Amino acid sequence: MFALLLSVLILPADTVTGRVVDNAGQGVPQAIVEITQLGKSVTAGADGAFRLSLAPGRYTLAVRRHGFAPIVREISVGAGQPALEIVLTPSAFQLEPVTVTATRQALAIESSPLPASALAGDELRAAQSVSLAHVVEALPGVRAITTGSQIGKPVIRGFSGPRVLVLENGSRLEDYSWSDEDGPSVETAFVRRVELIRGPASVLYGSDALGGVINVIPEALPDAAGRPGFIRSGFTLSAASNNIEIAPGVQVEGARNKLGWRVAAIGRHAGNLHTPAGELDNTGFGAFNGEATAGWRWPSGSALAVRVVHYGGEFKLLEANAPPGETGGPERKAGDERVQISGQRPWGAWRLEAKAQLQRHSLIEIADDSTGTESEQFNLLLQTGSLDLLLHHGGTTFGITSVGQSNDASGREPIVPNASVLSGAAFAFEQWSPGSGRWTLLAGLRADARRLSAERNDSLGVVAQDRNAQAWSGNAGVVFTPVPGGGLSLSLNVGRAWRAPTLFELFANGPHIGEARYELGDSTLQPEESRGVDLGVRWSGRHARLQLAAYHNRMSHYIYITPTAGFIDSLRVYQYGEAEAELLGGEAVLEAEIGRGLVARSRVEAVRGTNLASHEPLPLLPPVRATVGFGWRDRISVDVDAYDRPKRLNPLDIPTPGYALLHLGGGADVRLFGRAMRLDISLRNALNQRYRSFLSRYKEFAFDPGRNLIVRLSSGFVD
Repeated sequence: MFALLLSVLILPADTVTGRVVDNAGQGVPQAIVEITQLGKSVTAGADGAFRLSLAPGRYTLAVRRHGFAPIVREISVGAGQPALEIVLTPSAFQLEPVTVTATRQALAIESSPLPASALAGDELRAAQSVSLAHVVEALPGVRAITTGSQIGKPVIRGFSGPRVLVLENGSRLEDYSWSDEDGPSVETAFVRRVELIRGPASVLYGSDALGGVINVIPEALPDAAGRPGFIRSGFTLSAASNNIEIAPGVQVEGARNKLGWRVAAIGRHAGNLHTPAGELDNTGFGAFNGEATAGWRWPSGSALAVRVVHYGGEFKLLEANAPPGETGGPERKAGDERVQISGQRPWGAWRLEAKAQLQRHSLIEIADDSTGTESEQFNLLLQTGSLDLLLHHGGTTFGITSVGQSNDASGREPIVPNASVLSGAAFAFEQWSPGSGRWTLLAGLRADARRLSAERNDSLGVVAQDRNAQAWSGNAGVVFTPVPGGGLSLSLNVGRAWRAPTLFELFANGPHIGEARYELGDSTLQPEESRGVDLGVRWSGRHARLQLAAYHNRMSHYIYITPTAGFIDSLRVYQYGEAEAELLGGEAVLEAEIGRGLVARSRVEAVRGTNLASHEPLPLLPPVRATVGFGWRDRISVDVDAYDRPKRLNPLDIPTPGYALLHLGGGADVRLFGRAMRLDISLRNALNQRYRSFLSRYKEFAFDPGRNLIVRLSSGFVD
């Protein structure tokens, strides 16, 4: 067995130098040494040596190298610091060492009492899709409510829609998550990592974080790091056979002195989906997404970045009972523009961090009227401004957050009234480890205040009104490691979270054609409250790793919809209400190296939910899922995804049979046109299986997509 020795010397000149070697003293090149708080990293040279210039202070140092287990250490930069040694052991598993989502600052994943996981590198590249929800399905405990292959809503442990919070670079994204055909407006082609927290996280992020948090983290900006100014470029090109999808993308970046910048864009176009039973009309899409970022770093450790993001597309929607070959049909037009400004500055032993965001999110539905002329069914515009101020000191974080929002509705069906929201919160979060190193403790408390002002809308029967809400959230967790460095840890987390009801749940009064029902909101609904308990066991050895998690959530004022005896315009009336509810379930993940570089992996996850007032199962809870697969390094993968038949159905649910899908994948590093490139090939549903996903919006009248060959060619940056 080889060991990797990283020797780090903190010099008085605030320079961190070191060398990555194996236990024979030979230099190991290409190790990535990263300062997580700053998003700053260097690559070890041919002899394993590296050098980092840092201002005095405490930092989280993460070191990763393919073929070795990553490791995380806290370091202090300043004069008179002792040398630091870090040993990395060989490992065939691809692991992300750090999460910044679980505590709002860098934390080793194994120290988080809540289950945290991440997609990055090869796994993230292989999961690429126009829909964020389809991407994160690769993680344990996550599913997607799908509208074809282009629109998806993440489901974490049975929670979906407004009960799952999506962040981009730590800033919350506001959208119409209560809408059936609106998913998170996030492009994942150029991101560095997607982090996911399973479990309540309202103490850090406020409303909507009942079920979990997804944080999409962009690539760090380039750093000149003492070298002359430079410009370099990279590209990606992918194609899929099922719907003839083409997606070319390009990014250009550079750095000079203190300035780093990047511009990236990708276009996506796809035709109709094909199932084993035939083509699905009106299921294509087109999208164009891009971003531009510039940032400055100063020797003092201060940093400032400005990022402009555009996400937009037209997504066609399959109609139930539409005649085969019919042209036209409904479509959704989604648009999202964001301006993000972030910065940080050392303040003695403290670090001040600020994040501000302006977001403009629009959702338009176009449909054919009785004469075949296209018209707007609705036109919704959500404009949001948010500000987060965070103060860090060691494991302590104090935060103040505020959000201002306006909703404007127009079109033939306004759906919800015009409204505005103003909210603010303050929180404190603490992480500490007693001297033995066997315990890691985390605790936090948060207070929120929220005011919603709805305008009068006679067509919806809404009178002008204000709604005030106050809520508190709390969290306490512990991770116990019986033998420090032994690979085994036990975790316990208890938390209280909340969610404010959406405009749709409060004020809906109209037909929902996609569900063939007339829906009525309830303006007296109270905020949902959740009390959750999460237990975990994690073990990681040289040739195997195991994760077990069990959870229970008790919900007060759980908001649900139920049919009534009334009809309006031949549509049955469905009424929103609230009741006590509970969800419980678990996940198990096992990986084992059964040969040199050959890893066998398996996963099982299940969730069970009950409306305690009606004693009925909660609707749209994912059925039991089991996955078994094999992977050889980053070259070949074979996976079987099996889904059980749902056994506890809500009266609103439509049953689907169980099924299993075979997925194949492979990749290789190639050199074309003088550039180093990566070629990835995957075959989804390789046996062209007929199936209907329980979470598909089309399951009543169409099969899910059949066999799909995806080819992706990507190039790293070249000066």
